[in-house]
Amino acid sequence: MYPMCGAFKVEARTPHGCRIANARHVTHATFAPPRPMNPNSGHSPSRRTFLANAASSGLLVALGKSSPAFAEDASPAPASGALLPSNFANPADSPIHALLKDVPLPRMVAIEMAFERPVLTDVGRSFAEKLHASRVLEAIRPGMSVAVGAGSRGIANLPLITRLLVEELKKAGAKPFIFPAMGSHGGATPDGQRAVLARMGFTEEMMGVPIRATMDVVQVGSTPDGLPAYVDAIAAAADGIIVVNRIKPHTSFRGAVESGLSKMIVIGVGKQKGAETCHNLGYGRMEQNLVALCRATLASGKILFGVGLIENAYHETSQVAIVPAAQIEAEEPRLLNEARKLMPTVPIPLLDVLLIDEVGKNISGTGFDPNVVGRYPTADVVLTERDPRITRIAVLNITDVSDGNGTGLGIADFTTERVFRKFNFVETYCNLLTSTTATAGKIPMVMRNEQQAIQAAIKTCLIADPRKVRLARIKNTLSLDRMLISENLVEEALRNPRIKIAGPVSDMAFDADGNLR
Repeated sequence: MYPMCGAFKVEARTPHGCRIANARHVTHATFAPPRPMNPNSGHSPSRRTFLANAASSGLLVALGKSSPAFAEDASPAPASGALLPSNFANPADSPIHALLKDVPLPRMVAIEMAFERPVLTDVGRSFAEKLHASRVLEAIRPGMSVAVGAGSRGIANLPLITRLLVEELKKAGAKPFIFPAMGSHGGATPDGQRAVLARMGFTEEMMGVPIRATMDVVQVGSTPDGLPAYVDAIAAAADGIIVVNRIKPHTSFRGAVESGLSKMIVIGVGKQKGAETCHNLGYGRMEQNLVALCRATLASGKILFGVGLIENAYHETSQVAIVPAAQIEAEEPRLLNEARKLMPTVPIPLLDVLLIDEVGKNISGTGFDPNVVGRYPTADVVLTERDPRITRIAVLNITDVSDGNGTGLGIADFTTERVFRKFNFVETYCNLLTSTTATAGKIPMVMRNEQQAIQAAIKTCLIADPRKVRLARIKNTLSLDRMLISENLVEEALRNPRIKIAGPVSDMAFDADGNLR
C-alpha cells in the first residue's frame, strides 16, 4: 500500500480495490503522512515517494475526490496550477520542448459530414405510444413496487424517457423508484453512483420518485457453468425491475448481443459483483457470459421489460423499442444490427494523427468509442475494412461530468498535464479492475500542453515529412458531423458527396498556456 500525504481513512475493500461487501462490515485504517522529498538531495525518488509527492502536487488529487471512502479527513484539493514534482517537470526550456518546438503544425479546415439521419421528432410521444401499444403495463398492479434502472452513459433523452416511464407507472398505480444500474462506476460506492446520476440530471426532484442506491446484491440464479447471477439488493426486493439502455456495438468485443438490454441486466442491475462475474474470464467469453447470465436473471422473474434506445450519428434518438422480458434474447440482436448500421466512423479512413478534444464515461465506456476511431482496448476485436487506421491519437481533455474517470486514456498515445491532473485513480481503477481492461487505464505520454501534445503526435507518426501530416480533430466520438482536417486532406474529403467545406483555412491558434483556443 503506497502512503498518501495526510492522514485519512480507507474503507475495507476487496483485492480489486472496490467496496462490494455489505456496508455494515467495514473497518478503517489510518496512514501517517510520508516525509516530504528533499528536492536538493540529488537522489532519484522511488515510486513510493513519487506517488506521495504527486498526491500533494495535484497528480493524484482524485484519491481524495468524490469518493465517500476517502472523504473524511482528506486534504483539500490543490489548485489546478500546482507544480508537478521536479522529476516530472516539463518547463518551457526543457529538452522535451527543444525536441518538439520546431515540429510544423498544419493549417486546418472545418468540414461538415452528412450522415444518415432517421430521428424521432417527438421522443416523448413516440415512447408513450410504443409503451401502451406493447401492453407491458397490463402486468402492473396497484401498489406494486417497481425499480427502474438508470445507467451512467450520456444517452440522448435518457432522463426524459425515464421520467415519462415513472409517470406512466404511477398512473398504473405502481410505486416506482430509480436505482443506479451500473457496475463499478462512481467508485463502486452508493453515494458515488448517486452522484453520477445527479450529474446526468437524475435527481429525486427532477424524476419525482425516490432514488435508492446500494452496492449490495442478492444471487437470483446461476448459469449452467456455475456463474452466479446477481441483482441489486434494493431492486430485488421490489415487485419488478425495468431497464432502460441504448443498444449499440460494444467497445471491446463482437457478438449477436453487445451493449444493450442484456448487458444492463447483467452488469448494471448486477452491480459491481455482476460486472466482475461477467468480465472475469475476459472479452473472449463476454457474449457467452452475457447471454447465459441474462437468461438466469430473466428466469428469476424479476425483470418486467426493457426499454431499448437506438441513436443516429448525431447522438439523437432514432428509435424506441419496448421489449417484454420474454422477448429480450430474441429481439436484441435485431435491434443491434439496426444500431450498427447507424454507427458513424471518422470519415477520413487513413490518418497520421487524430486529436480528440474530450473523452469521458458520458461519451463511451472507454472514454472515446473505439468503433468510431478503430482503436480497441482488447485483442478480441478484429479490425475490418470499416475501421479507420490512425497512427497516433492525442486526448486533450476529460469531460467534467466524468469526474476524472480517465478510462480509455491508455488507448491513446499522448495527453496533457491538465488531463493528468484531472485523472481520478479511484474512479478509473475500480472501473477497470472490474472490467479486467487494464490497457484502458494506462497513462499515455503526458505533454506540457495541447500544442506540445499535437507536436509530439506529429513527430512520432512515422512519416518522412511532417509538413504532409494527415491530421483531423474532433470534439468527441459522439460529435462527428463537424470536425477539422488538415488542409492537405480537403481534396480527398470532397470526393465524398456527404462532406462539404464549412469554413476557411486557418492556422491552429493557442492561448498563453499553449492550449487550443
